[in-house]
Amino acid sequence: MAESRVARWWAERTPRHRFALLLGLGGIAALGQAPFALPVFTFVGLALAMLCFARTTRVWQAFWTGIALGTGYFAVALHWIVEPFLVDLARHGWMAPFALVLMAVGMSLFWGWAFALARGVGRSLWLLVVAWTGMELLRAYLFTGFPWAMPSYVLVDGMLGQGAALVGSHGMNLVMFAALALGMQVRAVSVIGAAVLIAGLWPVPQGTLIAEDAPVVRVIQPNAPQREKWDPAHMQRFFDRAILGTVAGPERPDVIVWPETSVPAPLGRAPNSMAAIASAAQGVPVVLGMNRIDGQRFFNAAVLMGRDGAVADVYDKHHLVPFGEYVPFGDLMARFGIHGMAARDGGGFSAGSGPRLIEIEGVGKALPLICYEVVFPQDVFAVEERPDLLLQITNDAWFGNFSGPFQHLQQARVRAIEMGLPLVRAANTGVSAVIDPRGRVLDFLPLNTHGHLDIALPTASAATLYSWTGDMPLMVILILLNAGLLGIAIRNRH
Repeated sequence: MAESRVARWWAERTPRHRFALLLGLGGIAALGQAPFALPVFTFVGLALAMLCFARTTRVWQAFWTGIALGTGYFAVALHWIVEPFLVDLARHGWMAPFALVLMAVGMSLFWGWAFALARGVGRSLWLLVVAWTGMELLRAYLFTGFPWAMPSYVLVDGMLGQGAALVGSHGMNLVMFAALALGMQVRAVSVIGAAVLIAGLWPVPQGTLIAEDAPVVRVIQPNAPQREKWDPAHMQRFFDRAILGTVAGPERPDVIVWPETSVPAPLGRAPNSMAAIASAAQGVPVVLGMNRIDGQRFFNAAVLMGRDGAVADVYDKHHLVPFGEYVPFGDLMARFGIHGMAARDGGGFSAGSGPRLIEIEGVGKALPLICYEVVFPQDVFAVEERPDLLLQITNDAWFGNFSGPFQHLQQARVRAIEMGLPLVRAANTGVSAVIDPRGRVLDFLPLNTHGHLDIALPTASAATLYSWTGDMPLMVILILLNAGLLGIAIRNRH
């Protein structure tokens, strides 16, 4: 009886009212993401959206249901996207609202197509579970991918989030969507769905294994606001803060980590800076974030300074931010005389050769991840040899002071769970942290503060199932299932 009343009420709404309601449900669902961290709102918002899907009668209605839901969700979750345009307000501020609208609507297309594909076959919620999971996986890979604000990230604080060690974050999307579908079935099986969702809220118990002889990591946070970071009047002050954190004693750590681009001059052109860092380090290896120039090409690099003060290794960031660090097809356009956007001509950064490990004496093998690279699980499990730790250096000053830095931290925590590895995170303005293999933050430096953090490195867990399989098994299954759904939808259409 209650369900029929809901169906009748929904049928009486105008398309405009339905669209507005779905926008609101999407916004509510986004409150599970950091910094709100209220996963129950995500469960409620997405579950009610599933009911709305079940009431659609046409493919185009389902499509606009997904578009409205996704637009509301991504507008709230990704509102930090306006922050980079506000750094230079006079020049770029006018672009901010367009960036948010385009990003929210662009990401919602994946949800719109998922809803439309499922409705093209039928109205079963299980069809939607398959299509939705598949489109989220596609969002993580298509056009270099952008899996930010993935629904399963809201599980990171609960026991259910530990499932990422088995099936990864995309597999947990499937589990989460399936649990919501179970909960929406008016049958006894809904108890199972409720139990799964309760597990999603149940906190992860405390207790981290740290060996007695564990290496001590020092994380440096100079706190350089983006508006001042490259201002000659302030650059020396931020560099001096990092030097003070490096030389601080009397106890010396086993490795010191500076954040992304924290050395103002490029590698090879900063002899005085490198000498000052080596002197301050007093024989301790240092991982530095700085740019590197090779001919006309620019690279965003993590530079390992050895105990002797010499450069021991260099890792170049390979997964670059489209339109932020480079312009897609810029090198191709250079062939037609348009050189300003070509990375090979200095028009943006060039990509490194790919993910690889660096050996830090006394600490072990680290997988460096520069900023945006921690967002992609495929970049983390791509190395053939298992690292001893994940090492992220980042400049989150671009992301503002509210949601962006905390969502970036949230995703780093999921990577630690997926791999069963500790993760060390050095962020320019914060949040710098050390994370254990279960995704728990052991200690951190708050946002917009400067200082340093010394902490013993947690012991890695045994290799996780996901670290062996990656996304490939789920990807194959979803490709086959979604291809089958598409074939049935086309046949039904005809």
